[in-house]
Amino acid sequence: MARILICDDAVFMRAVLSEALRNAGHEIVGEAEDADTVVELYKKVKPDLVTMDILMKNSGVDAIKKIIDFDPKARIIVVSVLTAQEAEVVEAIRSGASGIVGKPINRSVLLSEVTRVLKSA
Repeated sequence: MARILICDDAVFMRAVLSEALRNAGHEIVGEAEDADTVVELYKKVKPDLVTMDILMKNSGVDAIKKIIDFDPKARIIVVSVLTAQEAEVVEAIRSGASGIVGKPINRSVLLSEVTRVLKSA
């Protein structure tokens, strides 16, 4: 399956994402709690996919831009409270995000979006 890097400032959300993705057979190659760390980790581990919170210390949208600048083929799924962060979500998609999943996480929606994004490569 896929090698996935998780970025969210909430420990609980990283755990939820990690458990759902591991149970589906994916490998978690790293976790980050802020945008600067996720960019550094992306360059080191070169994952197949990133899940990205966008509203955290140092903008997740900025991290998306930096990752896409480094690797234009990067696959990034925004994980966000959609109604509360509409403008940021739009900016994330414009910046190169490949997909989106709303919070609270619905595991079947998450896994479906991961599969869709991975197949679109």
